[in-house]
Amino acid sequence: MNWDVIIKWLPKLLEGAYLTLELVGIAVVVGLLFAIPLGMARSSRHWYVRAVPFSYIFFFRGTPLLLQLFLVYYGLAQFDAVRQGPLWPYLRDPYWCALIAMTMHTAAYIAEIIRGAIQAVPPGEIEAARSLGMTRAQTMRHIILPRAARIGLPAYSNEVILMLKASSLASTITLLELTGMARTVIARTYLPVEIFFAAGLFYLLMTFILVQIFRWLERVLRVDALQGR
Repeated sequence: MNWDVIIKWLPKLLEGAYLTLELVGIAVVVGLLFAIPLGMARSSRHWYVRAVPFSYIFFFRGTPLLLQLFLVYYGLAQFDAVRQGPLWPYLRDPYWCALIAMTMHTAAYIAEIIRGAIQAVPPGEIEAARSLGMTRAQTMRHIILPRAARIGLPAYSNEVILMLKASSLASTITLLELTGMARTVIARTYLPVEIFFAAGLFYLLMTFILVQIFRWLERVLRVDALQGR
């Protein structure tokens, strides 16, 4: 193992790791904001309310993220209306294309997590809220969503970690996140084992930190739940 090469290119790998965290952080937060109304609509009793979010979720869960990246980065550029539109400066940038694809992809998975968490809320708690005179909207805001957040947090943490690893696909559209930066360094050094080993350590470290953060959040929410009883 040539440690001198790893140390020499460490700043570049750190730069790629920072971009990876930036992409994943924005995607999972914005994706969560999109997923909340999608998940609520998916848990509706009315089929016509469920239809649109079901179609969205079915497509983005049923196709690979790599394909979605290519559709956004290469596919949209085929339309004259897109190239001549006001969003073209962003849609021709691999950073924004990766961010859009990752956000839409993770929103579909998070929406299903939210749907399952909402349906897992004990019916007795909902009936108790209704007996207190809460409206449907008040029950959703004060009872169902807070309870669903506790239920769905472990699954959401898994989705964040999966997105961290899936972010390596952004390198296929020339984005120099951690994997893309590692491939660029390998093209200069011809030492794939050392560079990919260092990149793997970065992924392990980022995953470990995320796991610890979500474990802390789970403990905090569990304490809050106990205090509220």
